[in-house]
Amino acid sequence: MVETDYYELLQVERTADDKTIKSSYRRLAMECHPDRNGGCRDSEAKFKALSEAYDCLKDPQKRAAYDRFGHAAFRNGGGGGPQGGPQDFGSFADIFDNIFGEFMGGAQQGRGRGGNVRRGSDLRYDLEINLEDAFHGRPVELTVDTTARCEPCDGSGAKAGTGASTCTMCGGRGQVRARNGFFVVEQTCPTCRGVGEMIADPCQSCRGEGRVEKRKQLKVDIPAGVDEGTRIRLAGEGEAGVRCGPPGDLYIFIHLARHEIFQRDGTTLFARCPVSFTTAALGGCIEVPGLDKVKHEIKIPAGIQSGKQLRQRGAGMPSMNGRGHGDMVIQVEVETPTKLSAKQREILEAFRETETGEECPNSKGFFQKIKTALGG
Repeated sequence: MVETDYYELLQVERTADDKTIKSSYRRLAMECHPDRNGGCRDSEAKFKALSEAYDCLKDPQKRAAYDRFGHAAFRNGGGGGPQGGPQDFGSFADIFDNIFGEFMGGAQQGRGRGGNVRRGSDLRYDLEINLEDAFHGRPVELTVDTTARCEPCDGSGAKAGTGASTCTMCGGRGQVRARNGFFVVEQTCPTCRGVGEMIADPCQSCRGEGRVEKRKQLKVDIPAGVDEGTRIRLAGEGEAGVRCGPPGDLYIFIHLARHEIFQRDGTTLFARCPVSFTTAALGGCIEVPGLDKVKHEIKIPAGIQSGKQLRQRGAGMPSMNGRGHGDMVIQVEVETPTKLSAKQREILEAFRETETGEECPNSKGFFQKIKTALGG
C-alpha cells in the first residue's frame, strides 16, 4: 500500500516550523472539509488523512519518530505492515508518552466534561522595551493571535441543538488499553483522539473543535526592575482548549533594547564618562543624569586616570524584590584637548618647561623599564 508522505500531504517542507505546519493544516482542512463539499467521500478521506498527518507532526516526539522511521514508526514494534483493529498500538511515541509522560510533564490532558479534555497550548510573546521602561515599569498593550472558545456552540464543538455522544471505542475514558507481551499500555483513543466524545453534527464555526482563531488585545503591567529574559506569566491567556478544555497560559519574555549611555549588569548601571584633562588633573565635580531623572553629582578626585571607576550608591536599577536600588558606576575617560587657542598653548608650554617627571610617575616608570630592558 502506498502511503503519502505527511509533509507532502500538508504541503510543507520537512524543515517547516510548528506555526507553518499548523497554518497549512488549517487552510487545507477548511478546503476539503466534508461539510463544505456536500459530504463527498474523497473530501472526507482527504480530511481524515490531513488530520492524521497534523496529529503526528504537531507532536515533537511523534514528529521525531516519523522523521527517523517514516510510517513504520506507527506500527507494532516499529515495523511491519498495518495491524488494524482496536488493539493496534499506533506509534511507539504514543507508548512512550503514556509510560513516561506523567513523570516528564508531557501529559496535557485531564478529566473533564465528557471524559478527557485537552488543555490549550501555552503561547510565547517576545516583548522589547527600553531601559527607561525597565527602570520605571509601565503598562503595555499587546496584540496576540490565539484561539478562543467558540461562541455559537459554547465550546462544545457540536452544532446548536445537538450534542456529543460517548465514544464507543474507549467508553468515554479517552484512553484504550493494548497488550504487548508482558506489558499492558494505555494510549490515546484513535477514534475520539482522547476527548472521550464523538460529535455527529459538528459546529460550522469551529468545525467541531470548540474553539476559533481570534486576535486578542491584552494589557500587562511591566514591573520596575525587569531584566533581559524576565518571564511574565498571564494565566489562562493562551490558546483555548479543545471542546471546553482549559486554556493555556501566555508567557511574555522581556528583551532590553540597547541603551545609548548605560549598560546593565543585574541592578548595576555602567556608563563611560569623558572628563577634561584639567578636571582630571585638578579634581572637581561633574553631573551625571540617571534613569531616575535625577542629576547625580560625582566628585572627581585630583589626578584621576582613565579607566578609574567611581560608584554612586543607590542610583542603579531597582530590584524586583523591592529591596531598593543598585549602584551606578561611572568609568572615567580622560579627554585630551584637540583644539587649543594660542594662549592655552602658551600656558601648556610653560607648564611643560616646569615638568620634572614626578607629575606622571607611570610614564616615568614605563620609560625607565624600557631603558633597563635595552641595557642602559
